[in-house]
Amino acid sequence: MIRGRTPVLLAAALASSLALAGCSSAGEPELRVDGAFMPQPVSDMAAGFLTVVNDGGQADRLTSVTSDISDDVTIHETKDQKMREVASFDIPADGALDLERGGNHIMFMSLKQRPRQGDTVSLELHFEKSEPITVDVPVKETTYNPQH
Repeated sequence: MIRGRTPVLLAAALASSLALAGCSSAGEPELRVDGAFMPQPVSDMAAGFLTVVNDGGQADRLTSVTSDISDDVTIHETKDQKMREVASFDIPADGALDLERGGNHIMFMSLKQRPRQGDTVSLELHFEKSEPITVDVPVKETTYNPQH
């Protein structure tokens, strides 16, 4: 009697574990950072720009940024030529969050030291769902603006 049930139970257990394995990886955010740069600051403030690409099937949210060069790092949106701090930015599934000149960006206030062109600034991006990502951001000339 037990012999007849064992293959059925084993098949059911195997099918459910495969279904769970498929669900857990296909729907997660898969984040990477492209095109990061910081124009050389001309005061005790600086801006940072980058693109967070999400190759995954689930959206995420950038919630904060930290860096050793400032204890006051915030994220800002620009609307109607006015800049304001925001709590987070959405990163769509199979999409990207662009932080670029004239638009949304990272602000570093009260710099502890002023980086120069050729330096690299390390920062850490924090997300609602994904693990933090550390990015080494190259410092470019003050007027640098990549062409898309």
